[in-house]
Amino acid sequence: MTSGPCPATAPADRGAYPYLGVEEEFFLLDPGSRAVASRGSRVVARARETVGDRVSGEFDECQVETKTPPCRDGAGLYDELVAVRGAAAAAARAEGLRICASGTPVMGRDGPAIVGEHPRYRAGLAQFGTLLEGFTICAAHVHVHLPDREVAVLVGNHVRPWLPLLVAMSANSPFLHGRDMGYASWRTVIRGRFPALGAPPYVQSLEHYERLTAALQESEAMLDANTPFWDVRPNPRLPTLEIRVMDVPADVADTVGLAVLIRALVVTAGARVRRGHHGPETCGELVRAAYWRAARDGWPGKGVDALTGRVLPSSVQAARLVEHVRPALEEHGDLDRAVGFLRRLAERGCGAQRQRASWRRRGHLADVVDDLERMTTYGRPGEAGGGRPSRRVDVTRG
Repeated sequence: MTSGPCPATAPADRGAYPYLGVEEEFFLLDPGSRAVASRGSRVVARARETVGDRVSGEFDECQVETKTPPCRDGAGLYDELVAVRGAAAAAARAEGLRICASGTPVMGRDGPAIVGEHPRYRAGLAQFGTLLEGFTICAAHVHVHLPDREVAVLVGNHVRPWLPLLVAMSANSPFLHGRDMGYASWRTVIRGRFPALGAPPYVQSLEHYERLTAALQESEAMLDANTPFWDVRPNPRLPTLEIRVMDVPADVADTVGLAVLIRALVVTAGARVRRGHHGPETCGELVRAAYWRAARDGWPGKGVDALTGRVLPSSVQAARLVEHVRPALEEHGDLDRAVGFLRRLAERGCGAQRQRASWRRRGHLADVVDDLERMTTYGRPGEAGGGRPSRRVDVTRG
């Protein structure tokens, strides 16, 4: 659940490669206990003094959300993500807190859960009740400029079979309140208990899509037909297609790698839709099974290829995705960035694997949190957007 303005809203020239933007959600941590701390409103107020509404509140007061402006390329997106993460981290430090990128809280919380004041959050609590208990999760959302809503809902048909792979690549939530849950993305499991949340259904047209959302709202399985929480949706307020399935990565370079792959997938699908191809009618149960397997195993591991039903290594599926979207990646100079992301996955695994490696070093969950906080805030020196050493990575010091 997000609030406030979203990225990728700048108009693209007709025929131009579309802008993209990213929203990221972070936990606020007490640096002593490493537990999440419910002081989001205070951190947001401080951040707004420097970056305005690019830092906002979230469903739980122990979270904040950051937003980039529209970006043309991966280098620009990297720099914007580093800057806004830095602003959020600086505001948190001013309140005696830290920020941390993980899909679920690694350790417990200081005090009771406090739901944010946004009317939509309050309405959701009234409608879904105790189902929202423990719904304290952090995601990354990628927006791609796509103002034609008819095209956008059909592009969703093409993107839908690839969503489980995005879960596996971004999986970064193995721990919850001090316990290893046995899954790479426990955030995905938490989301799966809700009706009308997850992969969108196959639709034949925008009119079909709107009939479905209206029926789901009437059934009360969906809060608002204009704001579905499916993992691919035309944004209800902005001319973008929004992909919402990923855990938030700790490494900003991984967020960028995911974003450029997603933009290439949307561009490739858009071209097919305009040629009359409405997308594969992938079985919903197969997609659901693929989500579950990706959430359990993450990367590396094997997963269900929702296009064929075969169980394949995630690396094989990712290589197929790159080949599928290669022309779009090459068109805007994103191929090296996408391949670099897959290389990092091959070398160190997904975020869940890195969290568990941190824990195994000494058996202390505090080490997991500290490693996540360092990566979230300071990144890796020399990993700048344009391939040059970055002077903006360590933005909260000095």
